[in-house]
Amino acid sequence: MKGTIVSPSILAADFADFGNAVKEIEAAGAKWVHMDVMDGNFVPNITFGPQLVRALRKRTRAFLDVHLMIDSPNRFIEEFAGAGADGITFHLEAELHSQRLLELIRGLGKKAGISIVPSTPVSALENILPYADLVLVMSVNPGFGGQKLIPESYDKIKQLFDIRKNKGLDFLISVDGGINESTGITAINAGADVLVMGTDFFSSNDKKGLVERLEKRSVIG
Repeated sequence: MKGTIVSPSILAADFADFGNAVKEIEAAGAKWVHMDVMDGNFVPNITFGPQLVRALRKRTRAFLDVHLMIDSPNRFIEEFAGAGADGITFHLEAELHSQRLLELIRGLGKKAGISIVPSTPVSALENILPYADLVLVMSVNPGFGGQKLIPESYDKIKQLFDIRKNKGLDFLISVDGGINESTGITAINAGADVLVMGTDFFSSNDKKGLVERLEKRSVIG
């Protein structure tokens, strides 16, 4: 059995108080902080860049789970790595040479992640899965928080779980979008290892209890 990782997304936090948001995440017992980097091109929103990663790196020992929702992510990998990201995830749809980029991230000593949007099938990933430490299933169309999870995302999680098991791979399966306690449990049952949770984490009156309940759940890997 393996425990679940809850990765609260600061996209749902107060943008004027990210330092306090990280304190809330740590106080809740979550060990990861998810950071959605958006450029206004790959997705219709703009958030923040490596400067925020660098600033939060000084304030926390949590795993900084950086998700690049940007065009041509190859231009910024070294900058985010240098800023203190522990894991860097980019989108298959934004990078032609995905295998090369995964190897670059690993070569920088970081966990290498790759993500797919809801319209991209899992089959598009199969040849590069051996080079990934994490696969992120977007369960909403990326760009904004607070959306409802697309139910077909559970099938993608299950497909990845089966591929990992059948091929003897060891990447983590992460899911991002519309995750609350209920959808999180369903995602875990489908095979998810990492739950990215934004709005429902920061609006919870019992963040610690929420994290504890989800982290206790697991699937047989």
